[in-house]
Amino acid sequence: MKSIVLAGGSGSRLWPLSRDEYPKQLLSFDEKESLLQKTYKRLSAISKPSEIVTITNVKHSQNIKFQLNKIIDGNIVLGEPLSKNTAPAIASALEYFRQTGASDDVVIIVPSDHLIKNTNDFYKTVESGKALAEQGYIVTFGIKPNYPEIGYGYIKVNEELSGGHKVEKFVEKPDAETAKKYLESGDYYWNSGIFMGKISVFMSEIEKYAPDIYQIISEIDFLEDKNIKYNTYNKMPSISIDYAVMEKSDKIALVELLSDWNDLGSWQSIYDVKEKDQNGNVTIGQVVVDNVTNSLIFSQKEIVAVSGLSDIILVETEDAIMACKKDESQNVKNLYKKLKAQSSDTTKLHKTVFRPWGYYTCMNQGKGYLTKTICVLPKQKLSVQSHEHRSEHWVVLEGCALVLKDGKEYNIDAGGSIDIPVGVKHSLQNPYDKDLKVIEVQKGDYLSEDDIIRYEDCYGRV
Repeated sequence: MKSIVLAGGSGSRLWPLSRDEYPKQLLSFDEKESLLQKTYKRLSAISKPSEIVTITNVKHSQNIKFQLNKIIDGNIVLGEPLSKNTAPAIASALEYFRQTGASDDVVIIVPSDHLIKNTNDFYKTVESGKALAEQGYIVTFGIKPNYPEIGYGYIKVNEELSGGHKVEKFVEKPDAETAKKYLESGDYYWNSGIFMGKISVFMSEIEKYAPDIYQIISEIDFLEDKNIKYNTYNKMPSISIDYAVMEKSDKIALVELLSDWNDLGSWQSIYDVKEKDQNGNVTIGQVVVDNVTNSLIFSQKEIVAVSGLSDIILVETEDAIMACKKDESQNVKNLYKKLKAQSSDTTKLHKTVFRPWGYYTCMNQGKGYLTKTICVLPKQKLSVQSHEHRSEHWVVLEGCALVLKDGKEYNIDAGGSIDIPVGVKHSLQNPYDKDLKVIEVQKGDYLSEDDIIRYEDCYGRV
């Protein structure tokens, strides 16, 4: 069986922990594996690494590859130059499999941000879905609702099939009264966003109901480049697979997902899956509470002290604090939209940014300057690069730096420093066994991560 992982979401309802450049699928909520890594491991039981394709925005590709390389070699990541919703993403990944000779195979398509702990029952559902897929159905996995959720789309079923049902219709996220009626009827399921079918059947239905997408993907040559060209992808309509195909096709079947399932789409859902204390609280990080009940308090850096509150969400990160009523956590996306309209940096990146070689933390920024602390992990190195708009000054705090500058090598111990003028080729490297920590001071009229010209890079970013 082939597998497609959709890893392009932004997770705006989990702001301020989820950001444009570091979305929720890259986050870990148990301090171990990220949601992406858990998804990939779950699929590796039914597909070989060469049969699992992850599709994401190119700006996330390096972080995606970095996380996947930690758990398995030989992963395949396709890069979208811009976000166009799930229909173009799925069609592109299917086209990759078609170009590599897998048109008759069954494929399962899963989002990268679902939490499923009961994998045995998940695999049983996959087997039921595969049987229907081999009969020519496109199968969707439905979750039997146990309360009137307004944050999910619903699917109505009618005729019974062996192992599932025929789908009558897809419906949008309902209001509270409608969701209650759906729950009482027994004919509606939550839409998990997990699909399965033969690649040839998917492509046939895309050609029939979304011919513009079908025509555009035929212009993509994945054998030449796994990053899709902007001029090609920019012609794609922005549309979900539900709107483009699922709501129109008469070949859709539903199989009930037997396992547990949570899409971790809001802070309420994080609260729901985490272990609570005797007062119904979930506390993460440096948190002190007094007379607090049924709440989630998250601290990334500072001590957070809360008293006399109930049923709230409070999240602190290095550069933002968010508070809301627990049952209104879906509305965090509205805060995110307002901040994005104000061009707030808090929607883009955290102050601490992880890279394949380590991480950096932005400490201070003003007109014409920016300061960072940089940590380069043992045996790792930054690319050979230059900058058109800024100079840099490095001061070594811990460890020993190997600096390549204008074709020469410099070894700099703790307390030493070096200047990197504008336009000079350079690289910061750590060939030793201990972490290298450096303060970087940037000066210039334009200070941005896109002011990097790479010449050599061991992580394939040239």
